[in-house]
Amino acid sequence: MATNSTEPIAKAFKRKSWNEIRTNDSWAIFKIMSEFVEGYERLSRIGPCVSIFGSARLKEDHAWYKDAQAIAEGLGRKGYGIISGGGPGIMEAANRGALAVHAPSVGLNIELPHEQKGNDFIDLDKSVNFDYFFVRKVMFVKYSQGFVVMPGGFGTLDEMFEAITLIQTKKIGKFPVVLVGRDYWAGLLDWIRRTLGGNGLINMEDMDLLKVVDSPEEAIEAIDDFYSRYLFKPNF
Repeated sequence: MATNSTEPIAKAFKRKSWNEIRTNDSWAIFKIMSEFVEGYERLSRIGPCVSIFGSARLKEDHAWYKDAQAIAEGLGRKGYGIISGGGPGIMEAANRGALAVHAPSVGLNIELPHEQKGNDFIDLDKSVNFDYFFVRKVMFVKYSQGFVVMPGGFGTLDEMFEAITLIQTKKIGKFPVVLVGRDYWAGLLDWIRRTLGGNGLINMEDMDLLKVVDSPEEAIEAIDDFYSRYLFKPNF
């Protein structure tokens, strides 16, 4: 009998009739459409927001949690809404900071096998649940005017590289991408410069898409300076 870890693999190789394939795929399309529709309807009314990415595993006594909360509070005071992945850790800290200063606090929660649930600091009318990661990522980049990337794991890296790729390929505007924690990001950025840049796999000027800072104050300033240069103002 297949174990929980092998079940998705076994399911992928299971032979299905044409009727099963057609039925399953058709229902998946409707579910995907419904997630896009709900996301668009909820988020289009919110106004300018900054997405804060980071680990779900950090507790409220961790320095990075406190930094994320301070960044969200600072951006919220300046008129930006805050979008997080809706779960615990850095995501909770981001929503907590937004709620503390009465800024829009948005949570894009993902249904996972370990039952991630939305944190308690999301505005009730700004909580959206997703089954599909790719739909959720569309919402992050479509409705964010900036990205703050705290330390995190694979999910955080995925979200960061998604934003950079879309900016680099001009699919979205050249919004600021701010990495918090020089020591944390130094190894990855050095590898990108030496290995990707050294082999001609990226243009070195693409590194300018990233700004690395060490403190909440620097992160807030990086976002606000960008919009001050372009004379853009938050509108709520």
